This record gives sequence, structure tokens and C-alpha cells, in this order.
Amino acid sequence: MFVLSLIEHDLPMPPHLLSRPLPDAIEAELERLFLDKVIADLGLCVSVYDIRSIEGGSIPAGEGCSTYKVSFRLLMFKPFKGEVLVGRISGYDDKGLQVSLDFFNDICIPGHLMQYGTVRGPDGRWMLKTEDGDELYLDLDDEIRFLVSTTKYPPIPIEQKADDPPFSPMQIVGSIKGDGLGLLAWWAADEEEGEEVAEQ
Repeated sequence: MFVLSLIEHDLPMPPHLLSRPLPDAIEAELERLFLDKVIADLGLCVSVYDIRSIEGGSIPAGEGCSTYKVSFRLLMFKPFKGEVLVGRISGYDDKGLQVSLDFFNDICIPGHLMQYGTVRGPDGRWMLKTEDGDELYLDLDDEIRFLVSTTKYPPIPIEQKADDPPFSPMQIVGSIKGDGLGLLAWWAADEEEGEEVAEQ
């Protein structure tokens, strides 16, 4: 789910930071630039992990600040295809479920990637109709285990309409089609039974 990415960057250093020790000043500027930002194909930056090297410090012609060539590693949130994660249902619509991991919210589980027999109920909520005739609703804030199907990095739109949803630079499509996937409550009894058998 989390990976380290090595990056080299020509970093202009704002003059107001030069009163601090250089490594501290560079780390502060890197955090300002990258923390909580999405880098296409790398993921969401969670933190600046370390700084490997600092070179330069020259002032280019016409510029008012020094530029350093910095090699550093970022801790990135980048789940791989097939990884299983646990989140909470944060919303739903006619397309499917929206899921949150608290620090990342742009996760959707479309209707065609839900358990067989999952339909929308009269009140708009999604529910799983079992072979026994039970109706198991997927409610807001329920904990849900899902498999990462794809991770998308859509291009930034040139223009957006007023009623368009906010742009998401990183989108995860999940699936709950499979054994052990779906609401944690669905499988809790089976998991407890399996633990008891293992202890015996």
C-alpha cells in the first residue's frame, strides 16, 4: 500500500527559509510542494521520508533565490492491483459505493463489481439479496473489505461545468466480488469459527 519513490528535483529555495539549517529548510520546502499531493503514476505523497543528497546552491541569472539539486525519497500511497484494503462506506449513488480510508476518499466500488445479487433497495441503498431471502444492506460508515481493481490518474480537465463533481487526480476502483470481500460483518461469524477450529 505504501512505497518509497526516489526523486531528483531542482529546488529553488525561498530567501526567508535560509535563516534555518539548510537540510531543515529544504525539508520544509519539499513538504510544502509535495505533501498531500498526487504525482501521476507514483501515488499520493504521505511524507518526505529522507533527503539523500543536496548539491548546488547557485543563483541563476535573473533569479532572486538559490537553486539546489536535491535527491530525496517520498513515502507514497500507491496500492497495487489485487491488494485488499479495509475502509468505510462514505456514500452511494446509482453507480455504486464511495469508500473512504480516512486519509484518502476517492475510492468507488461500481455496481458490476459487487457480490452477485447486490441491487439497489427502494430507499436507494445497495443491498445483497442472499439465497435464503435475506436483505443485507450496505450502510454509511459500515466497514468494508475490498480488492483494488485499478488505480487511475485522469488528466486535469481544461474546464469544468458548475455541476461537475470535484476533480480527483487519483481514483481507485474497488471490487467486492469474491469470498471474504464486502462488509466485515458478513464474514465475522465465519472468521471467528475458523479461529476456534484453529485453536482446537
